[in-house]
Order: sequence, then C-alpha cells, then structure tokens
Amino acid sequence: MIIPSYEDMLAAHERIKPHIRRTPVRVSDYLNELTGAQLFFKCENFQEPGAFKVRGATNAVFGLDEAQAAKGVATHSSGNHASCLSYAAMLRGIPCNVVMPRTAPQAKKDTVRRYGGKITECEPSTSSREETFAKVQAATGGDFIHPYNDPRVIAGQGTCSKELVEQTDGLDMVVAPIGGGGMISGTCLTLSTLAPETRVIAAEPEQADDAYRSFKAGHIIADDAPKTIADGLLVPLKDLTWHFVKNHVSDILTASDPEIIEAMKLTWKHLRVVMEPSSAVPLATILKNRDVFAGKRVGIIITGGNVDLDKLPWT
Repeated sequence: MIIPSYEDMLAAHERIKPHIRRTPVRVSDYLNELTGAQLFFKCENFQEPGAFKVRGATNAVFGLDEAQAAKGVATHSSGNHASCLSYAAMLRGIPCNVVMPRTAPQAKKDTVRRYGGKITECEPSTSSREETFAKVQAATGGDFIHPYNDPRVIAGQGTCSKELVEQTDGLDMVVAPIGGGGMISGTCLTLSTLAPETRVIAAEPEQADDAYRSFKAGHIIADDAPKTIADGLLVPLKDLTWHFVKNHVSDILTASDPEIIEAMKLTWKHLRVVMEPSSAVPLATILKNRDVFAGKRVGIIITGGNVDLDKLPWT
C-alpha cells in the first residue's frame, strides 16, 4: 500500500492548477445563526464537471507517462468520479471508459458522455460494479484510476483543504461527506501537516453508515448495496482510505435521508448554490449535533452539484 505524502499533495496542486478552478468559500448569516457556528462552505460544486473529484482525476491523468496515457484510463463510479475522469481525459486527449450503476442519476451519465467518456452499465451493487469493471479493463487496457483508493487521487483531493485553509482565518473543524473516503483522506493528508489543530469530522447517511460502523468497530465493514438519497456515498472504505480514517478522523456523524433533504433545501435557499444530496450531509449532521459545533469555526466541503433537476428529492 502506497500512502501519499504531504509533498505529493503539493506536487498535485502544481500539476492540476492549470486545469481546475480555485473554488470560492461562501458564508450565510442565516445558517450561522441556525447552527450557532461560523460555517465556511468550500464550493467544489463550482468546478467545471461539478465536483471535487476533478482534482484527483486530473492529478492521476496528467501524471501518466505517454505510453500509459496512449492506452487511456478506466474506472467505476456512481457518477462524479466518472464525469471528472472523463473531463480530465478529454483535456489530455485520451480515451476514458467508465462502469456506472444503471440507477446512477441521468444528469451524471449525461455529463460523462458530454466529456467523451464511454459508459458500461452495471447493477447497483459493489460486487456487480467491480465484476463489470474487470471485464471492461481487460478489454481496453486503460490505466485503472480508482475513484478513491488511489494515492494519486487522494493527493489531488487534498488540494481542496489546502485552498480552504488559505481562504479562511483558522478553522476548528472541517466536515466533509464520507463514502469510500477519498475526500476525507485527502483532507486528513493535508490538515495533519498544514493545520494539525483542526479536527476532521466525517458525515455519512444513516442508511449507508458502513464507515461509521467501521470507525466504531476498528476494522472495515463493507455494505454491498446500501440505499440512500445521497447516491454519491454508496461505496465502502478500502485499505488506503481506512488508513486515513482510523488514524486522523476525529469522529463520524450520521444523518437520516429526511434530515439530508432538509439540509439540502436550506443550502439551496440560504446559501443560494446548487448542491447534490451527498453534499448536504455535513450540514445535516451539524444541525443534528449543534452542541458539538456551537461557537466553532467550521469548514464544510460542498463536494458536488450534479443534480437531476427533474427528480429533486423534495418533489
């Protein structure tokens, strides 16, 4: 297992700088009053493909040598990594093959195809995803860029927290969603060196709480096919992301689907940004645990904004 270093994150930031956006940090007086905390929202939904995963994908794609790049890249993803990898591959002019669950939001499938990615659909389970991907990779020979359990991807995701620290005047905590753990791992990678006094809190849906249960048990517990409105958080931890979770995450908090939907509506209304359900999980957990966050300066990473507008969860 190759564990990325802080220096890998710094190198990734230089590598991807020409290809990504330095996203803004937004605040809302209303949400501050509602939670009793000072909240700083890092808007990764403003990236061109609409998600933070463009950081890790771009770092991996532009780190390939010419011989590797010529064969293209391949991955499996519920949506955002697929679209971000397709985008990065398009920028470099190489092929991209992705395996996606047939139930993935149509908006995410459309984005993958818009950037030139070729989709092979699978059933909505981890086992089906991995079995289908093995066949696709064998047929294409593309470099496997895992959605999260990849040191290149984690180093790229860590650049988000580097910017967040630079854009705020000290944070007590940073809260980010957790599924497979790529963003949380990158956050831990960066903050453990750049701001070791800042606590990292992971936020997870109650209906897909395998990371929470893993954290409490002290070993990885993997669910095969959980169901939650937060479709970007359906995958389990792997060995590399588990390393960061068990060593650096302070706590994992959960929220129900109704709580996630309510938080999503609040941010759409008062922060005035489009975010997907997975991105609303941090605010949902803060609202549920106000005593934990009251009086604190809290960074929140809005991980993505790719929403099917014809199927909003409150309609």
